[in-house]
Amino acid sequence: MPARQSGEAVTVADTEFNARGVRIERFLRSVTHAGQVLIKDGRLQLLTSYGREIDSAPVQSVHASKPWFTDGDQALATVNGTRYRLTLGERDAAAKAAAPGAANRLLDAIRSARGHSPKG
Repeated sequence: MPARQSGEAVTVADTEFNARGVRIERFLRSVTHAGQVLIKDGRLQLLTSYGREIDSAPVQSVHASKPWFTDGDQALATVNGTRYRLTLGERDAAAKAAAPGAANRLLDAIRSARGHSPKG
């Protein structure tokens, strides 16, 4: 990578993440069983299976983590002060075992969109 010149603008590539078939829960209440999580242009969107927006916010204001109390492919995300549990991943056990965790990919995509390097 070439060295930056003094005063040169730093451009961050748009990080994109798209997961479908995501169960989205709010306060232990299911919002959708087959929703979508989308990161585009620095913004995280939670969508229903019909594409209707549940919630969205710039990734800078989203807090996301993996819950320590579960063994599933889940992530917790706080969007605009509302906490959501996102259950990602394949429904087929063989496909899930072959692919890296979707929740980890989501967390890496959020870190990357913020400009942080993913943990590894």
